[in-house]
Amino acid sequence: MSSDLYHNKYRIPSARATWHDYNGGAYFVTICTRDMEHYFGEIVSGEMNMTEIGEYVQQCIKNIPQHNTYANVPAFVVMPNHVHLIVIIDDENADSICRDVPWRVSTYGKNETMQTIANQQGRLSTMIGGFKQSVTRYANANSISFAWQTRFHDRIIRDHDEMNRIAEYIENNVARWESDEFNNSNDSKAKAE
Repeated sequence: MSSDLYHNKYRIPSARATWHDYNGGAYFVTICTRDMEHYFGEIVSGEMNMTEIGEYVQQCIKNIPQHNTYANVPAFVVMPNHVHLIVIIDDENADSICRDVPWRVSTYGKNETMQTIANQQGRLSTMIGGFKQSVTRYANANSISFAWQTRFHDRIIRDHDEMNRIAEYIENNVARWESDEFNNSNDSKAKAE
C-alpha cells in the first residue's frame, strides 16, 4: 500500500498502461473540464458556438506541433465541456523535444522531484500538461472562469481501422451531441422535468 502514498497522503495510481512508455505511437485523447462545465461554448442547431476560451483551446491545439515538435494532431474537436484529439507522438524525433511545461520554466529554480516525474511520464503526458497549463494561464490572465479535470483519458490506437473509426467519431461528434455520453445538458433537462 505504500506505493499509493506520496508525502504520506493517498494518491490515485496512474491510469497509463504500465507496459508502454508513451514516448511514441498514436493516441485517442479526451480531456474534460472540471465538473463537466460548458466552458468552451454550446452546440446550437448542430453547430459549436465557441466562447473566448473555446476559441483559445482550438488555437492551442492547432499550435501543439510548434511547441512539441515530436507531436502531431491530425484530428480534434472542441466540445462544450471536453476535447477529443488524435495525437501522434514521433519517437524518432527525440532530439528536438521542446517541453513547455510549468516545472521546466519555474522562476523559483529547478525542482528536481518534478523534473524526475516529467522525465518518467512520457511525451504524451508532457504535451497534454503543457497544453492544459497554457489554457489555464490564458483563462487566469483574462479573468475567465475555467478549470480542467485533473487527469485525461487516452487510448493507444493500435491500427489504421481503429484510427479511421476514431477520426470519424471526432468528425461527427458535434452532430451527435444530443446522444453524447459527455452531454450533461440532458441530465439538467431531466432534473427540471
